[in-house]
Amino acid sequence: MKDFARLFTKLDQTTRTSEKTSALTEFFKRAPEADRLWAVALFSGRRPKRAVTTTLLREWAAERAGIPLWLFEESYPIVGDLAETIALILPPAAAPEERDLSAWIGVVRGLAGIEPEARKAAVLDAWDHLDPTERFLFNKLITGGFRIGISRKLMTRALAEATGVDEPAMALRLMGSWQPEDTTWDQLTAEEDAREDESRPYPFCLASPLEAEAASLGNPGDWLAEWKWDGIRGQLILRGGVHHLWSRGEELITDRFPEFARTPDFLPPGTVLDGEILAWKDGAPLPFAQLQPRIGRKSVPKKLLTEAPVRMLAYDLLEHEGEDIRALPLSERRARLDAMLSGLPGDAAVMASPLLTEDAWGALAARRESARSHRSEGLMLKHRDSAYQGGRRRGDWWKWKLDPLSVDAVMIYAQQGHGRRANLFTDFTFAVKDGNGLVPFTKAYSGLTDAEFDEITRWVKRNTQQRFGPVRQVTPELVFEIAFEGIQASPRHKSGIALRFPRMARWRRDKPVDEIDTLEGLQALLVAYG
Repeated sequence: MKDFARLFTKLDQTTRTSEKTSALTEFFKRAPEADRLWAVALFSGRRPKRAVTTTLLREWAAERAGIPLWLFEESYPIVGDLAETIALILPPAAAPEERDLSAWIGVVRGLAGIEPEARKAAVLDAWDHLDPTERFLFNKLITGGFRIGISRKLMTRALAEATGVDEPAMALRLMGSWQPEDTTWDQLTAEEDAREDESRPYPFCLASPLEAEAASLGNPGDWLAEWKWDGIRGQLILRGGVHHLWSRGEELITDRFPEFARTPDFLPPGTVLDGEILAWKDGAPLPFAQLQPRIGRKSVPKKLLTEAPVRMLAYDLLEHEGEDIRALPLSERRARLDAMLSGLPGDAAVMASPLLTEDAWGALAARRESARSHRSEGLMLKHRDSAYQGGRRRGDWWKWKLDPLSVDAVMIYAQQGHGRRANLFTDFTFAVKDGNGLVPFTKAYSGLTDAEFDEITRWVKRNTQQRFGPVRQVTPELVFEIAFEGIQASPRHKSGIALRFPRMARWRRDKPVDEIDTLEGLQALLVAYG
C-alpha cells in the first residue's frame, strides 16, 4: 500500500505527462502482481462497490478523533473532500503496518458481508494501521469514489512500456468485462489471444471540437459529414451467434436494449458496429429525455419499450466477417457498412447514419444550422482516409457543434465547491421571472474564472439572506448568461423544465434583474427545441 500511496502522490503532484508515464511504468514493473492488477482496475474505473455510507464514516471519524460531529461537518466543506477530511482529523496510526494494496482491497470488499458493529471495528482497525495518505486512499476505496487524474491512453502507454506489448494491443486488452480477481497479469498483458473474449469491444475513437473555421480543413471533398446525434454512443458486437452492446464508458448494456436481440438474425457473425443509440419512432429520433429512463435500469418495462423503442444509427464498421478493419480508410469502412445495412427491415433495429452530401463548406454550415430540427447537436466531420484509432487523435475527426442556447438568469442560492475550490462559492442555483416572482430552473458550477469566483464569494458573504445547511440564499442581484445544449420537460422541477449541460457563459454585469428571461420564454424554447 505504501508503494501505491507513493505512486498516487507522484501522479497527484505533477501535470507533466512524461513524469506520470514514468511513475506508472515503474510501478507496473516492480509492484506485486496482485497490486499491479488492482492498480490497472482502479485506474480504469473498476472500483469496489461502496461498503459504508458516508454518514457512518463521518460519525466514526469524529468519534475516533474525539471531536463533536458539528466540528467535523464544518471542516468538511473547507477541505472539500470527505476522504481527505477523515485522513486529516484522525490521530496518528497506533500500529503502522505494511500490507499490499490487494490486501487492503480485500478488507474493503469484506466489509459488505459483516454486521454493522463488526464493520465499524474493521474500519477503525484499518485507520490505526495506515498513514495519512494510505488512509485517504483507503477511505476512497470504502466509499466507491476512487478516481485519479490520468487518462486511459496514458495508462495504456505506461503498461505498453512496462510489458513490451504493442500499445494498440494493450488498449484492446483493457476493454471488456475483466476483473482483477479472475484475471492474471499474464492474461491481461499477453499480446497473444487478445480477441479470446468474444464480447470484448474496441477502444473508442474520439473526435475533437472544431474551434476554427470549417474552411481551414481544406477541400470539403476530403471529408465525410453526418449529423452529431444526441444519444448514447455504443458498440454493437456480433460474435459467436450472440450480441453484446457496450457503452462508451465500457459498461455492458445489452439487457437494457432488448430491441437488438434480433440483430444477429440479420447481420453476420464477426460484425462490430460503432454508432449512436437513439429513442426512435415513426422514422425520427425522439428527445433524449425519452431515452434517459433506460440508463441505470437492469430491465425495461413493456410500456417503455412501446413508448420509446430504440435504434442504432451506425456510422462505422470496425470488424467485418471476423476481420479487424480499423486500419482501413474510413471511406472503405463506410462503403462496407452501407452495403451491409442496406435494405434491413425495421425490426433489425440498426440503420446507417445518413451522410450529408453537400460539397461546399457554406452549404454544410447551412445544414448545421438546421441540426436541432433533426434532434442533432451539429455535425461530425471525418476525414475519408482516417483509420479508426483508439482515443482522441486531433486532425482526423471533428465535432462541429451548434452554438449553445442561452438565457439570462439571476442567482438565488450559492454553495461552496470542493477540492481546490472548497473555500469559494462556485455552485449556484438560478431563477427566471415568473409573473411578479422568481422560479428556480437550473444549477451551474462551471464557466467562470477563479478571479470571478473569488469576487462572487466575497459578494455572497455580504449578501446572504438565509442559510440552509451548506446552502446560502442570496439577494437576487447577480445576473448570468446560462448556456445549455438542450431543454426538456421535467415534472421533477418546480419550473417544469430541465436543461442539458448548463454552465455559466458569462457574468452579465451590464444587465439588471428586471431584464432577465422569463419562464414563458423557457417554455417557448421547450416547444421549439424540446
